[in-house]
Amino acid sequence: MSEKQKVKVLVVDDEPDIIEILSYNLQKEGYEVASAEDGIKGVKLAAKFQPDVILLDIMMPHQDGVETCRQIREIPELKNTFIIFLTARSEEYSEVAAFDVGADDYITKPIKPRALMSRIAALFRRESKKEQELTQIKIKDLTIDRTSYTIDKSGKTIILPKKEFELLYFLAKNPNMVFSRDELLQNIWGVDVFVLARTVDVHIRKVREKIGDDYITTVKGVGYKFELN
Repeated sequence: MSEKQKVKVLVVDDEPDIIEILSYNLQKEGYEVASAEDGIKGVKLAAKFQPDVILLDIMMPHQDGVETCRQIREIPELKNTFIIFLTARSEEYSEVAAFDVGADDYITKPIKPRALMSRIAALFRRESKKEQELTQIKIKDLTIDRTSYTIDKSGKTIILPKKEFELLYFLAKNPNMVFSRDELLQNIWGVDVFVLARTVDVHIRKVREKIGDDYITTVKGVGYKFELN
């Protein structure tokens, strides 16, 4: 419990009842909780509160959750903050949009507090496991640094969003090995998170746009690999 007491959670939702229920259950588990009722206030409070986890609704007045997430991901101090979308919308485009701007998980309403606590705990377990891995990989003309989430390419620093970085890091530490979309989803997003396979394609495309097309190869009908040759 002493470890959980250090964890800060920000709840951003326009429904007071949901804020009240989530805040109660989170505080009961020992988390420090703050809340905001719309996206604009959520961004301002996130910058000040610097939470470890953000529970973020999609449909909100003034500014929706997707735009709010995008703005939060631009705050350097929050690059490692977990963002979990809570939404009544289950359409595919909403889910893709959520992961596209840097979400770590996506949960549809009605929310079951106990299940939510388990999902939060699972995120921290995966992060703890990743911290035990190599902190730096040097491959081809890239230096991939897990401590700063940066890539050095021939003296130029490239900063990737968290999930894009983790995808590149995973492929680079297993060069010339082909991974299917399902394998990448399980290793990057985890078995506890249901993510569409298309999300992998979107992240691969974005990584290529930033570091170039000479590193990650598409193996037609199978998946992707980091090309060492």
